[in-house]
Amino acid sequence: MSTNIAGLVDRVYREYLEPMDDLTSYTTLATEVNTSVTSIVFDGDLLTQEEEDAMDAGTIIECEQELMRCTALDTVNNTVTVVRGVLGTTAATHIVGKVIKIAPVFPRRNVFDAVCDQIKNLYPTLFSVEVKSITSKTGYIPLSGSTDNHLVAPIKAISQYTDFSAGSDETGTVFAGVAVELVDLPNPFTYTDADGNSQTITYSNNGPDNVKAVQIYNVNAGHTVFVTFKKKFVTPTLETDTLATVGLEDEYEPIIMAGVAAQMISGRDIPTATADYITDQIGTSNFPVNSAGNIRTSLLRYQADLIEQARKDLRARYPEPVTVNKIAYT
Repeated sequence: MSTNIAGLVDRVYREYLEPMDDLTSYTTLATEVNTSVTSIVFDGDLLTQEEEDAMDAGTIIECEQELMRCTALDTVNNTVTVVRGVLGTTAATHIVGKVIKIAPVFPRRNVFDAVCDQIKNLYPTLFSVEVKSITSKTGYIPLSGSTDNHLVAPIKAISQYTDFSAGSDETGTVFAGVAVELVDLPNPFTYTDADGNSQTITYSNNGPDNVKAVQIYNVNAGHTVFVTFKKKFVTPTLETDTLATVGLEDEYEPIIMAGVAAQMISGRDIPTATADYITDQIGTSNFPVNSAGNIRTSLLRYQADLIEQARKDLRARYPEPVTVNKIAYT
């Protein structure tokens, strides 16, 4: 399984978009390039004469997520002159050994964007889960974690029984289930803390434009409460973002990959080798090769089956809480 978005993107290529027997022509960087270099030195030993000639003026090449347009080719010194950061990509630093793809069929930036789209589209059918440790007190409790604005609703809570100190398993009156209410506040939100100091919480990441707070009922102040929240997935911004940070569990990877493959081949007459490869991956052979529409339909049907399995698992693990007067009782 992947640990970060880069690994997930690589897995999409490996399992769907790039058959091992029909890889896009590629070479590697022979020297490091910064953001301003326009002469790219490549390893000529990895290319046939025809592949090397293909890097002549007008060809698009790719290194990591950056696309470059070739303007001149020097086959003697294995150097190609390029315009950096074309087609909406950004010039970046690339180290020696990074792969250069020649006229890529599925640019990496496109696949990364498709991964982000698929992650965003998982909610509300599927959701992430986060458990937070909160100290109860009178009134609302602002949440200031970096992605707390993605919280949607409390699912369940465990109260002061977790303290295990003398008398901590009593509320002082009658024991009742812990109730938690999640509140939306303006972003930014300014309040006065327990010491009388003014505090401001601002969420500036790529998520809902509000600040979250909770109110906890039926628990004495000062007790630790562990609250399990339903949460929107966090949209990645970099390939180094981990799946744990985004909120993806291992079983969601195949869902993302099938959706990305369907999104990438939509409206495209894909190569025969790629069509055969995708057909093998989804275990389907009842549609004609090279028919992108039929392959896309099969991928989406496969993705829907995976989503339904994941939904059943979520419902089993996290039954919907009972809500009374907008307060969730678990």
